[in-house]
Amino acid sequence: MTWSPILLDVIRAVLIFAAVMTLVPFLVLAERRISAWIQNRVGPNRVGPMGTLQPLADVIKLVFKEEIVPARADRVLYSLGPLLSFAPAAIAFAAIPVGRGLQVVDMSVGVLFVITATSLAVYGISFGGWASNNKFSLLGGLRSSAQIISYEIAMGLALISVIMTTGSVSLSQISEGQTSFLCWNIFRQPIAFVIFFTAAFAENNRLPFDLPECESELVGGYHTEYSGMKFGMYFLAEYVAMIVMSAMVVTLFLGAWSPGFALPEGLLGTVISVGVFSFKLFAVLFFYIWVRWTLPRFRYDQLMHLGWKSLVPLAMANIVVTGIVVTIWDAVQ
Repeated sequence: MTWSPILLDVIRAVLIFAAVMTLVPFLVLAERRISAWIQNRVGPNRVGPMGTLQPLADVIKLVFKEEIVPARADRVLYSLGPLLSFAPAAIAFAAIPVGRGLQVVDMSVGVLFVITATSLAVYGISFGGWASNNKFSLLGGLRSSAQIISYEIAMGLALISVIMTTGSVSLSQISEGQTSFLCWNIFRQPIAFVIFFTAAFAENNRLPFDLPECESELVGGYHTEYSGMKFGMYFLAEYVAMIVMSAMVVTLFLGAWSPGFALPEGLLGTVISVGVFSFKLFAVLFFYIWVRWTLPRFRYDQLMHLGWKSLVPLAMANIVVTGIVVTIWDAVQ
């Protein structure tokens, strides 16, 4: 009997991790298809029916591609970089409820755990950039570090507003507090939503915040000297981190697994909740891809100006307004 809860946790962890890893290749295919649609071209259509096996062809190419290690690279950190970038993003998903009562670990500090875990990915980027012994890679790693520091502050301040409104740092409790459509935090905290979502783009190094890669200036940025499966792991880490941040946006602001009304009890309600969460997740991921192929890249001074002089002051003002509103509301109640 004592092993039953542990076994259930392991099963949930395996299923959720397998679902995330299965989603990545389809997300890559979706990005290539959507980018082709936006640019009025065909996109991948040769491998498999309608190009659906293109992700498999990409994986096979990366597996058999020769791995070239720079002669003067720090081989230990060079090899650890991709793993340190991927592991935190994969671990962070454990605390996110993907359905009613369906998460690997129901942590009382789930918000803090996810934000802490995802912020650790910058070590993999920084180590990989420095260990490559390439000036472009080093600059990419430094840019990523500065960018994460700048936008983590705005993201944390936006989260404080949400925590003040919901009164909890548990992701499951935040999800359960948004069962009614009008209780979704996007309506109660619209400014925090915009700040958090913008910071999420910067956290994931996605356009218009992809300064750590920035092919027009830094060749390939921090992964310039990577090839084969090591490059593939950096690629995988970016998409897993994007899925995690999209799941956080859904959980914190878009009602999580709730469709906006009461779900039926039992297994049917759980299945519907997973379907609702997945639909919202795909919608946010589509927006991620749409923005990438629509907006141009910021200059680095614009990136820093937006983070420090716009988002941080706005987030602090939002905390003050939230505190006033919550205090008045509690007094009235």
